[in-house]
Order: sequence, then C-alpha cells, then structure tokens
Amino acid sequence: MLLTMTKKSTKAPAKKPAAAAPKAAKAPAKAAAVAAPTESNKVAKTQLVEQIADKTGLTKKQSEEAVSAMLDVIVTAVKSGKSVGLPGLGTLSVKATAARTGVRPGTSEKIQIPAGKKVAFKVASTLKGNL
Repeated sequence: MLLTMTKKSTKAPAKKPAAAAPKAAKAPAKAAAVAAPTESNKVAKTQLVEQIADKTGLTKKQSEEAVSAMLDVIVTAVKSGKSVGLPGLGTLSVKATAARTGVRPGTSEKIQIPAGKKVAFKVASTLKGNL
C-alpha cells in the first residue's frame, strides 16, 4: 500500500508542471483572441459614418444617408456593367470569365463551370505607392 501511495505522489508532481505549461501557453492565446475583436483591421459602415460626420460636420444620420446613397450608386453602376473610378482608391469593374472545367473537391469529379462575370478591383497607383 505504501508503494501505491509513493507512485501516485511521484506521478502527480510530474504531471503538474507539464499541465501548467500548456495552460500558460493557452492564456496568451485567449487574451489575444479577446483583444483582437476590439482592434479589428476592418472598418465597418458605422465607423465610416462616424468619421465622415466628424470630418464634414454633418449629423450621423445625414452621413449615413450619404454613405448609403454612394454605395447604392456604385452597386447599381457595377450591376449595369459600368466601371466605377474612385480617385485615390482604385477602380471597380466587371470582367467576363470564360467557361472552364473544374474539379469537385470531395469526389475529384470533373465538372463544367459556366461562363460568368466577376467584380474586379484595380488599386490606384497613388495608393499602391503609399502602401
């Protein structure tokens, strides 16, 4: 009986440092995951509205209407096949894609992908040079 107690007591300290190390390694990952959503690389529409309201002196409601109207005009133009130039940012345009043969990932079956259209964005040279 003394041997079994000795074995348990010798095994327990050996496991604790090993278990403590992964917990310490996981803690910074969780902290980083929690900190990441507050410092996102994405600028949301509400953030754009707030920044435009600050720069122009418009109310947030007026800024939201202006941003929504601009986005509606851009989407309508792209849907109709026109390209939209945004000075200092780039150009949105519609490009035709050719029909092609593809492979279904799950079954490796060859499939025919029909011709279609896609939206392309070309970055302005001034922005590209400043990145």
